[in-house]
Amino acid sequence: MGINPDSLAFVSRADALMGRLEAAVDRLGDDLDIDVLRSGNVVTLTFENGNRIVVNSQEAAQEMWVAARSGGFHYRWDDVAGAWLDTRSGEDLRAVLTRLIGLEVGVAPALAF
Repeated sequence: MGINPDSLAFVSRADALMGRLEAAVDRLGDDLDIDVLRSGNVVTLTFENGNRIVVNSQEAAQEMWVAARSGGFHYRWDDVAGAWLDTRSGEDLRAVLTRLIGLEVGVAPALAF
C-alpha cells in the first residue's frame, strides 16, 4: 500500500503553518502575554484572561480546525489562492487568527506567519 500524495502534501503544509504560527506568537508573547504550546498536531494559545485559541490539523478531513471563544472554524488548502480558506466564508486562516488574537489582547497584533 503506497503513501497518499495528498496526505503528504497536507501534512507538510499543516506542519509548516503550525511552526510559523508558533514562532510568530512566540515573538509577540512577551509584549502581549500569550502563552503558546505545541503538542503534535495542536497549537494552543492561552491568553492572560485564561481564554484559549486552539489550532489543529485534521489529516483525515484534510482540514485545519480552529476553536475560539467565537466558535469553531474549518479551513482547507486552496491551490489557486495559495492559502488555507474557511470552508464556509472563504476567509484566509491567517487573517482570521490575527483578528481572533487581536480580540483577546485588545490590540491588532503585528502577526506575520
